[in-house]
This record gives sequence, structure tokens and C-alpha cells, in this order.
Amino acid sequence: MIGRLIAGLAALAALAGCDPIADQAAQPAKPADAAPIGSGFDFYVLALSWSPGYCASLGDRANRQQCAGDQRFGFVVHGLWPQFAQGWPEFCETSEPLTVDRGISDSVLDIMPSTGLIRHQWKKHGSCSGLNQSDYFMTTRLAYGRVTVPDAYRARDTIASVDPEAIEAAFIAANDALQADAIAVTCDRRFLRDVRICLSRDLTRFRACPEVDRRACNLPSVVVPPDA
Repeated sequence: MIGRLIAGLAALAALAGCDPIADQAAQPAKPADAAPIGSGFDFYVLALSWSPGYCASLGDRANRQQCAGDQRFGFVVHGLWPQFAQGWPEFCETSEPLTVDRGISDSVLDIMPSTGLIRHQWKKHGSCSGLNQSDYFMTTRLAYGRVTVPDAYRARDTIASVDPEAIEAAFIAANDALQADAIAVTCDRRFLRDVRICLSRDLTRFRACPEVDRRACNLPSVVVPPDA
């Protein structure tokens, strides 16, 4: 597994070139000195969604494929987002089709359990990565494998109210070299929603991202529904 991951990262480094939220409320912006949208960006944001929090916060509006089936999910990939130091690109022009190939979408359903989510993330964020569909979702899987989910957030069987800073601290403790300025915990109403982690373009290191960090949840506690 480690060998495959290293090989995948090496291939990705060649694709990404140099090493240099999507659903955020602010207007996305492209700095004047940034590389062209669709090929140039500074880093990735890997957004891991606490699936039970998403399902609880949206209720009947939540995606049924993710929330209404027999299988229960914990942290899943919300998206892998190209990001500038300030602002982010979205819905970029691309020569790739906007509809995700069925074989590709099926291949990542274990980490992104909604074809609707997969399609939306490709249109909004993958189109700005400069990668083709196959490479973008390969990169998404590699990014997901780069982050260790803390044991406390695997097979939780009870509901809890948790300080967002404690969730952040658990991820920092579980991931070597991850610092507080490279991670943000977000909430939707009173529920845990995302843990957003910033990674270099070649995924070899965590990266400080003050703008992402500033959008962290400011509630004293969030509800963490069980995933089991």
C-alpha cells in the first residue's frame, strides 16, 4: 500500500509541476499575479465531510445515495479544491467533458458516496485543476490517503458535543507535520460538517493556509452524530 502511494505521488508530482472553499460564502477571486485559471493555483484544500453531520444538518434535503442507504459513512471526501493564497477558481473552462465518466465515478464511490457530489465537484473544482477527469479523481484518492483520520472518529456509536478545537487537535496528533495553520474545522448550524486540510500541489506536505483557517467554525462546541 505504501509503495503504491509513493508511486502515485511521484506520478502526481510530474503532473502537478511546481509545488508552489466549495462552497464558501465569499466571492471567489483570482489575484492579478496568479497563473491562468484552469492550470495555475497555489495548493489544494482536501475537504473531508463528516457524513452523519451532513445528513443530519440537511435532513430531507440530504443526498439519498449518501444518507438513506444501509451503509453508514464517517469522514468522506467532500472535495479536492484548487486554491490561491487569496481566493479560489471555480467552474473553469476545460476541454474535458462536464459529465463524469461512469467508470470514473463508480471508482471513487467508496470515498465520495454520491454520484451527484462527484459530478458537482468535477464541474466546480476539478475543471480548475488542469488535470483530466481520471487524473483528478486519482489525485483526490491520493490526497484522501495522505490524511490519517483519528481513531476517535472511526466507528463512533454515540452522539457527542465536541469543541471544534479538540477535533482539530485530534487530526494534528494523528498526522505528522500537520500544523494548526493548515487545518480548519467547519460547522453547519450546530453540526460538525468538514475538516479542511491544505496540501501542496504534489501532496507531499501540509501547507499553511491562513484564509482557509480563518473560515473555521467559531462555535464553542458542535454536535457529532454517530456513524455506526
